[in-house]
Amino acid sequence: MMTRVFLDHPRKVDESYLEHAAFAARFSGRLFLAAMAAAVHAVIPCLFEKTASRITADLYHRTHNRGR
Repeated sequence: MMTRVFLDHPRKVDESYLEHAAFAARFSGRLFLAAMAAAVHAVIPCLFEKTASRITADLYHRTHNRGR
């Protein structure tokens, strides 16, 4: 049970548990920055016009073929 919960998915993307945790933490941080840029852009449209889109596109390109 513990192996399935903590190790199956990281192994599917060829990472150790700690490597996967670090990747996911960086991913989360980037999503947070994208969300903050989008929130500022919602209030002041001339700021961060493409920042959230650029970050999410980059994250997609880094992850969409992982584990295949």
